Amino acid sequence: MKTGAQYEETLREMNFKLYMFGEEIKNTVDHPIIRPSLNATKLCYDMAFDPEYEDLMTAVSPLTGGKINRFTHLVASTEDLIKKVKMQRLMGQKTSCCYQRCGMLDACNAVYSITYEMDQAMGTEYHKRFKKFYTRVQAEDIYLQLGVTDPKGDRSLAQNKQADPDLYTHIVERRADGIIVRGAKCHMTGATNSNWLLVMPTSAVKPDARDYAIAFVTPSDAEGIVYVYGRQSCDTRKTEGPDSAIDCGNPTYGGQESLMVFDNLFVPWEYVLMDGETEWAGPMVERFATYHRQSYGGCKAGVGDCVIGAAALIAEYNGVANKSHIKDKLVEMTHLNEVLYQGGIAAGAEGYELPAGTYMVDMLLANCTKLNVTRFPYEICRMAEEIAGGVLVTLPSSKDLAHPVAGEWMKEMFQGVSGASAEDRIRCLRFLECMLYGTGSTGYRCESMHGAGSPQAQKIQITRYGNIDKKKDLVKRLAGIEN
Repeated sequence: MKTGAQYEETLREMNFKLYMFGEEIKNTVDHPIIRPSLNATKLCYDMAFDPEYEDLMTAVSPLTGGKINRFTHLVASTEDLIKKVKMQRLMGQKTSCCYQRCGMLDACNAVYSITYEMDQAMGTEYHKRFKKFYTRVQAEDIYLQLGVTDPKGDRSLAQNKQADPDLYTHIVERRADGIIVRGAKCHMTGATNSNWLLVMPTSAVKPDARDYAIAFVTPSDAEGIVYVYGRQSCDTRKTEGPDSAIDCGNPTYGGQESLMVFDNLFVPWEYVLMDGETEWAGPMVERFATYHRQSYGGCKAGVGDCVIGAAALIAEYNGVANKSHIKDKLVEMTHLNEVLYQGGIAAGAEGYELPAGTYMVDMLLANCTKLNVTRFPYEICRMAEEIAGGVLVTLPSSKDLAHPVAGEWMKEMFQGVSGASAEDRIRCLRFLECMLYGTGSTGYRCESMHGAGSPQAQKIQITRYGNIDKKKDLVKRLAGIEN
């Protein structure tokens, strides 16, 4: 296993082609906007060495026989599925942001089992290739990130019917030594913090669009990959220096998203995991999405713990912690948050073994968990906003707080109950602002809606696995209905 420092050194050896704010960024490790996201990923490495969290953060690999970071583990039991959710909640509590390694964890479990089934059914060697590569991932604690969401262009048209064929990732040439790929992946979580990429289809693929049924792994800084860094609300506050750290709300940790473009990327055959097998594209992305929807019961509950804690703290600073309506809101927020968590735990507890020997979560419960995630964090945020008050979005800058004239007025007028200084209140309010509207909201509020699929995606799966006909049969038997 790598420490956080060892992981950081691997990034310093990489050469990303990255653009941000109209400029090419050469140093992705120390840039003030990128650094908080790297810190969150580093903590995933360092937590594995903390004896207090060893049981959650590590596992024994069936591939290497050694102890590995659980973020690279292939789940081998329902206990592993449950521990995954507990680990994700813990990391959400520690960072209060997207710590970026969950996508890889869920995608690799999906690809491992699907490629096994592909090889069994079709005589291919995809599983053999992936198993060999993933043994290396575990042995070297490689940060392998996932690319799944394509730009999609005109959503009413299939992949191969788009005016611009590159709006979906596809193969443009098959050579003796590998394939050439064009296209892009959007919303790339943690891409420039990763060592390698795992790319898979974004949706099912019809037989006449076989060039779009593609999966592969590649170094994150391979020639032919270009990144354009995604903006987040209030992101440039991170560039204003240490004196403005208060305004960042959560200055140490953060998430990261970007557009990743494949400009004639070459992928050797040994790293190709799907090449035109259209019938397997849908199952691969569905299995990943279901694993990932379970994960949201962990990470969103962990970040939700921080939002609830900040709401309770600002109520205390405001002198209203004992008011019945405040207590009622905090109870409701806690209730909603725990429902998310229990859904993730239940989906793991009801898991089952796959032909590859790994375990799959309960499909129905995982999708119900994620559908709740598209709703409950929004209600938690609404109540946090109500508790905090309008000052949440009208606070002056921390530079004003440090000013000899303006600062004195702020220290007087923004103080709370006895013992709660203006700076304490401002720090708490800025944290809430970050989580509800700022850089932290990309890992909580909006991301709760669209990450791992928006609500309609879960409703489709719930319809598929909800077994309404069986429920009707139950009633017919009980009511004595013969037909």
